[in-house]
Amino acid sequence: MYAAIPLLPLFAALVAGFGAKFIGDRGSQLVTCGAMLLAAAIGIVAFIDVALGHHTQTIELFRWIRSGSFDVAWALKLDTLSAVMIIVVTVVSSCVHVYSVGYMSHDHSKPRFMAYLSLFTFFMLMLVTADNLVQLYFGWEGVGLASYLLIGFWYDKPSANAAAIKAFVVNRVGDFGFALGVMGVFFLFDTVSFDAIFAAAPAKASMSIHFLWFDAPVMTVLCLLLFVGAMGKSAQLGLHTWLPDAMEGPTPVSALIHAATMVTAGVFMVCRLSPLFELSETALAVVTIIGATTCFFAATVGLTQTDIKRVIAYSTCSQLGYMFFAAGVSAYGASMFHLMTHAFFKALLFLGAGSVIHAMSGEQDMRKMGGIWKKIPTTYALMWIGSLALAGIPFFAGYYSKDMILEAAWANGTGVGHYAYWLGLIAAFMTAFYSWRLLFMTFHGAPRADHHTMDHVHESPMVMLLPLFVLAAGALFAGYIGYDHFVGEGREAFWAEALKVLPAHDSIEAAHHGEEWPGQLPLVSGILGIALAWVFYIGVPSLPSATASALKPLYLFSFNKWYFDELYDAIFVRPAFWLGRVLWKRGDGATIDGLGPDGLTFVTRSLSRRTAALQTGYVYHYAFAMLIGVVTIVSWYLYRRVG
Repeated sequence: MYAAIPLLPLFAALVAGFGAKFIGDRGSQLVTCGAMLLAAAIGIVAFIDVALGHHTQTIELFRWIRSGSFDVAWALKLDTLSAVMIIVVTVVSSCVHVYSVGYMSHDHSKPRFMAYLSLFTFFMLMLVTADNLVQLYFGWEGVGLASYLLIGFWYDKPSANAAAIKAFVVNRVGDFGFALGVMGVFFLFDTVSFDAIFAAAPAKASMSIHFLWFDAPVMTVLCLLLFVGAMGKSAQLGLHTWLPDAMEGPTPVSALIHAATMVTAGVFMVCRLSPLFELSETALAVVTIIGATTCFFAATVGLTQTDIKRVIAYSTCSQLGYMFFAAGVSAYGASMFHLMTHAFFKALLFLGAGSVIHAMSGEQDMRKMGGIWKKIPTTYALMWIGSLALAGIPFFAGYYSKDMILEAAWANGTGVGHYAYWLGLIAAFMTAFYSWRLLFMTFHGAPRADHHTMDHVHESPMVMLLPLFVLAAGALFAGYIGYDHFVGEGREAFWAEALKVLPAHDSIEAAHHGEEWPGQLPLVSGILGIALAWVFYIGVPSLPSATASALKPLYLFSFNKWYFDELYDAIFVRPAFWLGRVLWKRGDGATIDGLGPDGLTFVTRSLSRRTAALQTGYVYHYAFAMLIGVVTIVSWYLYRRVG
C-alpha cells in the first residue's frame, strides 16, 4: 500500500499530461487532485504506523542497476525521517493542487500545469523515500527538472523563461558538487546504500584523501561536496540568486516548490546523512556558518522588497538558513521540526499572497495596495496566522521550532554556535518587521490602487480558501503537537535510528538544561520587530521614506540584494559571453571555418573563376595556348635527353 504514495502522483501526471484531449480540463483537475488527496491519506497512515508506531521498513520494488559491485535497488525507505517528509509533501501538495483549481481557472493550459505539479510531487516523494544515493540523486534531478518546467510555465513571458533557465543553471552548479560527493562515497564505501554506508562510516572517519593539492580528511571532503548540492537546491548564500527570480512562476508553484518541498531537500539530505556529518567537525562548522549567514543576509534583503511574493521568497531563504545552522550544531531534530512547521505557515503565506494577487487583478507590488482588509477579511485573517507563526509568537507553530533552534545554537557552546545564535536573533527581529510591513502595506492604510482595481477587489472562491484553512491549522497546532516528539523528551524514541547524533554533540539536550535567557530573547525580538513595523507603517507613515533617504547607501544595498546579481554578472556572465564571442568569431568562424570548409570553398571558387577566365572564345588564344604547350613538352623532352 505504501508504494502507492509516490506512484499515485506519477499516474496522475501521466494521465493529465497525455490524456488531456480525452478527459479535458476538469478531468485533469479531478485526476490529479484525487490522486494527491489519496496519497496524502495513505501518507498520514504511514506516518502513524512508521513514525508513531515505530514500524520502520524498506520496501524493495525491483533491482535497478547491477554492474560488478555497483548494485542499486529501487526501494522505499520508510523511517521516521521519510515519514515526516511524506506527510509534509503530500499534505502541502494536496492543498496546492486544490488551490490551483481556482487560481488557474482562467489559464489555457490547466492539464499541463496540473501534470507538472503531480510530476514534481512524484520526484519529491522519490527523493525523500530513497534507500540509496542514486535514487536520491534521481529524485534530486527530477525536482530540478520539474521546477524548471513550473517556473517557466508561462513560457510566453521572457522573464519567466529567464528565471527558469537561471534556476536550472544555478542548481547545476550545486548538483555538480553533489554528484562528485555521491561518486566519492561509492569510491570510499563501494556501495551507495544508506544502511551499508552508515554502518561502515565510523571505521573510515580517520582516513585522508589527496584532494586537489593537499591531504584532507575524507569525511570532510565528502560532506562538503554533498553540502554544495544542498546549497544549490536550498538556496543558501552564494547559490541563492535563483530563488527570488523563481517567483515568475504561478503562485501555487511558489507555495509548493519554493516554500515547503524542493527547497527543503537540502535540509533533508543533510539530516539523512547525519551519520557522515557527525564525523566531521569542519563540515558541521561550515554548515553552521553558511546557514547563519544566509539567515541574516536574506532577512536584510526582505526588509526593502516591494513585490509581495519576493518578500516571502527571501523569508523562505532566511528560514532555510535557520534549518541549516540547526543541523550544523547537530540539532537535526530541531531542523526537521522547523522544516515541518515552516512548510505549513510559509505555504499559507504564499497561497494567501496568491489570494491577494487574485483579488487585486494580478497586482503584486505592495506599494499599489493598501486598504483592502475589509474586502477580503478571510484572507487577511489567514495571513495574520501565517505571519504570527513566522515571527515566532506564542503559541503558533514557529514559536516552538525557531526558539529551539536558537536555544540549541547557544547551548552548542562553540564559537560558530554563538555566531549562529546572534545572527539568528537579529534575523528574528527583522523577520517580524518585514512580516508586519507586508501586512500593513498590503491591507492597511489608504488605498493606493486605481479605482478600477479597488472596485473589483473580492474574496477568493472557496476552492482557494479551503486549502488555506488546512495550512492555517498546521500553522496553529503543528508546533504544540510535535514539540515533544521532535525535540522534547520523546525525541529519542521518535527518531530512533533515523538521525545520528554523537553524545558530545547533543545540543538539544544541552538546550533543555541550559540558561533560560537565550530562549526568551527571540520572543522579545519578535515583539520589537512588530512594534517597529507598526510605528513605521501605521503610526508615522512618513518614516519609511525618511529612513530610506537618510540611510540611502544601506537601503540601496538591501534593495539591490547585496548586488549579488551584478557581481555574478561581472565575474561570470560577461566573461562567459566575451569568451563565447571570441570562440565563435575567431575560433569557429575565422580559424575552423576559415581554414576548413569556408577556406576550401574559397580556394575552389577562386581557381574555378581563374580557369573559367581562360575560356575566351577566341581561336588565336587557343592556338597560342597550344603553341605554349608544344614548346613546353619539347623543352621538357630535350631537357630529359640532354640530362
